[in-house]
Amino acid sequence: MVAVETPLAVTKSAIRHIDVPGYPPAHSSYSHAVVANGFVFVSGQIPVKPGGGPTDVVGDTMQEQTRQALRNVQTILKAAGSSLDRVVKVTVLLARPDLYREMNEAYAEFFPGAKPARAMVRFGADIPGVLVAIEAIALA
Repeated sequence: MVAVETPLAVTKSAIRHIDVPGYPPAHSSYSHAVVANGFVFVSGQIPVKPGGGPTDVVGDTMQEQTRQALRNVQTILKAAGSSLDRVVKVTVLLARPDLYREMNEAYAEFFPGAKPARAMVRFGADIPGVLVAIEAIALA
């Protein structure tokens, strides 16, 4: 008889959900981030105010909102034991694609060196006042 090795199954204990003290709770059924298999998966972050409610939007311009959304991603990564310099993939969701240039200028401030892979799509959710949402995948 030949022994057959089976791949290790991912168990619930191998998946960690990240809670961020003082950060607004998720406004629907999702986790701000999940750590699994050496990666941190950060859910799409809108530009909400730290310590505020889940829909307390910061900023009226694309630049202000992009900076706040990325600060929120940064805060969540830190809580997960990671950082922006470990980000490998970003997805930017734009409510107004015509403001791409303004988003890109603010985005570049957070990734001054080598840039992570990035995709952009039109933001389908209609959240009043929200111009951008950003999700990220980073090394844990």
